[in-house]
Amino acid sequence: MSTEASAVDWRSEWRGWALLAALFVALFYLPVGVPRFDQALSGALALVRSYARQHVLLCLVPALFIAGAVATFLSDAAVMRYLGGGAASWAARARAYAVASTGGSVLAVCSCTVLPLFAGIHRRGAGLGPAVAFLYSGPAINVMAVSLTAGVLGWRLGLARAVGAVLFAVVLGAVMAWTFRREEAERTAAAAAAAQAGGPLRTAVAADGERSLGRNAALLGLMVAVLVLANWHGAAAGWTAQLEAWKWPLTAAAAGVLAVLVVRWMGVAAWKVGLGAALTAAAAFALPAAPQIPFAVACLALAATLASDGGEPSAWFESTWDFTRQIVPLLFAGVFVAGLALGSPGGEGLVPSGWVERAVGGEGLVPTFLAALAGALMYFATLTEVPIVQGLLASGMGQGPALALLLAGPALSLPNMLVVAGVLGWRKTLTYVSLVVVLSTVAGVLFGALMAL
Repeated sequence: MSTEASAVDWRSEWRGWALLAALFVALFYLPVGVPRFDQALSGALALVRSYARQHVLLCLVPALFIAGAVATFLSDAAVMRYLGGGAASWAARARAYAVASTGGSVLAVCSCTVLPLFAGIHRRGAGLGPAVAFLYSGPAINVMAVSLTAGVLGWRLGLARAVGAVLFAVVLGAVMAWTFRREEAERTAAAAAAAQAGGPLRTAVAADGERSLGRNAALLGLMVAVLVLANWHGAAAGWTAQLEAWKWPLTAAAAGVLAVLVVRWMGVAAWKVGLGAALTAAAAFALPAAPQIPFAVACLALAATLASDGGEPSAWFESTWDFTRQIVPLLFAGVFVAGLALGSPGGEGLVPSGWVERAVGGEGLVPTFLAALAGALMYFATLTEVPIVQGLLASGMGQGPALALLLAGPALSLPNMLVVAGVLGWRKTLTYVSLVVVLSTVAGVLFGALMAL
């Protein structure tokens, strides 16, 4: 081999060699046995286990099925009509942002569970602005989070969180759309051309050409109902507590109606759906104290039914599997790294929790900014941000930093950033993250000053 050919080979492979060398050095000097590292490693694994137990089956798996359904059921034209970024009229744009910014109010999802839904509508042709508005609003705005914040932390913080989150969703989407308007114009034009030509942005089976948009909305609405009901957490008393007492029968009812409509409207073999329902019911009667098991059986039965049925059901399964391969590995890697660096609830990470508590104590610009930044990097499971902020307030955190953490924390996390970067690229992702941190800081400073009056 010539010297010139060898040089070309080296230049093409140097990144791989550098990565391998860095990995070797990291493993060689791995601080195993150092108490801080061992404790952080244990906390990271505990956080990953907690995520797997509490959020994968009930939150992430239904969200993946919904994302696959969005990518399969809805045409580009349908999504672009309601969430398109290139709408000609201000009324159409206002409708797109209104739908996107309030669409997450019924979803009890964390910053990771919303990712398949975001990726689904973005792939289907939603404009960058509405897609980003939905990405933020999904975990930031939901009835349970706002009501729990008001009940535990006071109505002022609850109201400020609700108003700030809705405004943030619209502002974030509008600023992102304006900043990357040229790229979005090119993407919208390409999507419209592909849709007219029946290109790759069309679904494998033109579902909403055969089935009305209302029926597609009903199927998606039932899937969202299963997701919301299965993860419902009510207050100690009131209607939310009553709903939680009935959440599993209601979840089963929504799933049952969905199963009937899948047979009638999608042509799935009735015996396959019936067999899956029978296995789910058997698991529910055998293990009444472990509802996650029949829920998992139902998800496996749905996956097997779709994969083996052909046509549109098979396309739905393939879309769901594509999102699973794209998102799940990055999520678990991100949760592990976040736990290693910042710890888990009740556990220490490489960064001592005392540092965080001291950094966000009191009021002012610096504590508020550090609270927003810490919230952006940490992973918060659904609704856990409220007791965490409650503990920080008891340790001396100011009202302004508390609001900043509530606005940035649930919507962002390290695993969230990794997946968003895979969908949008790092330039848009860093812009989005920076905007969330800055807006949360400004809102926190203003709220802290108002509370001090």
